Amino acid sequence: MSQRIAVLGAGPMGLAVAYQLARDGHQPVVFEADDRVGGMTATFDFSGLQIERYYHFHCTSDTAFLHILDELGIAKDMHWVETKMGYWYQNRLQAWGNPWALLSFRGLSLVAKIRYGLHAFLCTKRTDWQPLDNVEATGWIRRWVGDEAWEVLWRRLFDYKFYDYSNNLSAAWIWSRIRRIGRSRYNLFHEKLGYLDGGSTTLLHALKADIEHHGGIILLKSPVQKVHIEEGRATAVQTSEGVEFFDKIISTVPLPYVPRLMPDLPVDLLQKFQALKNIAVVCVIAKLKKPLSANFWLNVNDPEMDIPGLVEYSNLRPLDHSIVYVPFYMPGEHAKFSDPDQIFLDKVKSYLKKINPELSDDDFIDIRASRYRHAQPICDPGYLSKLPPAALPIKGLWVADTSYYYPEDRGISESIGFGRQLAREAAQ
Repeated sequence: MSQRIAVLGAGPMGLAVAYQLARDGHQPVVFEADDRVGGMTATFDFSGLQIERYYHFHCTSDTAFLHILDELGIAKDMHWVETKMGYWYQNRLQAWGNPWALLSFRGLSLVAKIRYGLHAFLCTKRTDWQPLDNVEATGWIRRWVGDEAWEVLWRRLFDYKFYDYSNNLSAAWIWSRIRRIGRSRYNLFHEKLGYLDGGSTTLLHALKADIEHHGGIILLKSPVQKVHIEEGRATAVQTSEGVEFFDKIISTVPLPYVPRLMPDLPVDLLQKFQALKNIAVVCVIAKLKKPLSANFWLNVNDPEMDIPGLVEYSNLRPLDHSIVYVPFYMPGEHAKFSDPDQIFLDKVKSYLKKINPELSDDDFIDIRASRYRHAQPICDPGYLSKLPPAALPIKGLWVADTSYYYPEDRGISESIGFGRQLAREAAQ
């Protein structure tokens, strides 16, 4: 029997939920606060270039993503490219990302290199994350790689992404990140990543069109003000346009918004949602007349730079100009998050000119900053056990975001796979 189901949020997970519901014969109505679909994958006009506000890439292991491309008939738009990694350390740009680069890396002893390489290799071979679930990540890494490799290759990544939360993160969560990148290699010496013609907007437009073709509705600039709960059942969604009643409601917005949207949840559930923490991001994107380097990834360990790395996206997806993303991650409550955009733009200009002294101010065609308050959950040990179940003890109500496929890191493929499964379960 067809059901009318509200979906909160039009990011990849929300769109995947609506896509599955619509294809299964239900009528999803998607409520999105933004003026476009996509969430963190949404695109914007960057001086004539339609591009994501926050960078994305695809791995050969992204099965849910690749499967939906086939269903939508856009698999032909997927391309695979051999990419390179680099490391900016001791004021020099070094090769990175393969055994030979590790052995030739300047600034690290042979013993430290061997320990680091062994740890990375074993992470790609591990399949069982449960033993790492309640293990603290920094101690786990240091036991494997030693203090020297920790200081050179790991510490600044933690310091400049997680700040005060660095010493209480799940080893399982960090391991999944190491494994995903490690498995993007088709052999020890070569990395292969993917991009879509047109970028993420190709997928987003195809999903939106398919949802609407199958009877779904997507409402943009329609933030939900409240989910109505009466006698233990979710009944309606309230927006500025009024109240709409639904058979069921599925929320995919970041979990920190849940207490505001659903104030009538039981107190114990509200407290669980309120206890969750998220990392924010200020992501600077620069368009350059000349390349910064030949690398897609560039890890950074420089006392004059408060970033753990950057991405030169045009070394993955061919574009007319060099496009560089420089993300500044930090807890949303950190004072730096309230700094004006210009501070971040000026930093990025100076950082890129230091890495490539051939760059001048004239080489910057355009530079912008985007902000996202809830970019990523902070996953402490045993994280999943602390989350309320996605199927809340309220009839007709499901709540999830990227936290729910822990220990996997946030990603388009993971959101699609989880969202489709969530839709099937909710519709039963």
